[in-house]
Amino acid sequence: MDVTRARRSPTVAVAVGLALLLLAGCSDSGDSGSNDSAATDARVAAPAQEGGDARQETQAGAGAATDTRVDQRSIIYTGAMRVTVEDVETAARNAVGIATRAGGFVGGDQRHSAEADAVAELQLRVPAERFYAVVEELAGLGDQQSREINTQDVTEETVDLDARIASQRARVDSARRLLARASSISDLVAVENELARREADLASLEAKKRRLSDLTALSTINVSLVGPDASTAEEESPLGFLVGLSGGWRAFLASMTVLLTVLGAVLPWLLVLGVPLGALWWLSRRRRRNRPPERPLAAPLATPVGAPPPPGVSAPPPVPGARSAP
Repeated sequence: MDVTRARRSPTVAVAVGLALLLLAGCSDSGDSGSNDSAATDARVAAPAQEGGDARQETQAGAGAATDTRVDQRSIIYTGAMRVTVEDVETAARNAVGIATRAGGFVGGDQRHSAEADAVAELQLRVPAERFYAVVEELAGLGDQQSREINTQDVTEETVDLDARIASQRARVDSARRLLARASSISDLVAVENELARREADLASLEAKKRRLSDLTALSTINVSLVGPDASTAEEESPLGFLVGLSGGWRAFLASMTVLLTVLGAVLPWLLVLGVPLGALWWLSRRRRRNRPPERPLAAPLATPVGAPPPPGVSAPPPVPGARSAP
């Protein structure tokens, strides 16, 4: 009897663990619409089979990230600025050098060379601790026209992600331990499916954390370097009769350009199809003019009743029963 109970105990333990896994999965799906803090508390309060390790790791991860001093907060810096320079190409090279010396790199580079109207659009990624120093160096390349700096504090989101990742790792480890103790095919399949779902959730959380870490570690600065004549392009246009006349003339020239373009596109078709059709129409019209008019046949004159027939025409035979004219 004791031997039978000893054999059944692993199966019973696996069945209980599988039931706890399914209950935990249902509770996760039912609470998906709650906020992040409630979701974190629900994950921390897991069943006793797997919740002990999860609570310990979650508290450890949260305690390491709850330091909310200013120098320890997770902040995303983004900046945009427009600088007028004498030589756009030289200024662009200097801007790239500033970002490289600060430990960053160039995320995007678009340049349009047109002498004094040249424009260079640069996206620079620099370390967060060097953000303001790099902005000041870029402003010194020429005449700064505009500057816009935005910050986003993501400390709470970072702490929440750390706690959720620690909890999810504990749940993955628990599922792996149950997988090693599975004794039947059905239990093995069920535990493998639950393990795959938990590992996918963990990978998604870790990807979010990597993206957030990248944004907080490297700040983004969008720099527009323009030539001396390109700065007047964004100035507000004055109002008046001459301004309206100039705008109307430009619109007229643009319309004429479009009309001539359409005419140039249609002209070859007119030459290929219009000329032969016009020649056929002219020939048919000419033939109608040269054709002699048809003369209508003269209708025979009516002969009065009782009058003698014209010369050379014999009189019709009398109709029997008809009365002669008096």
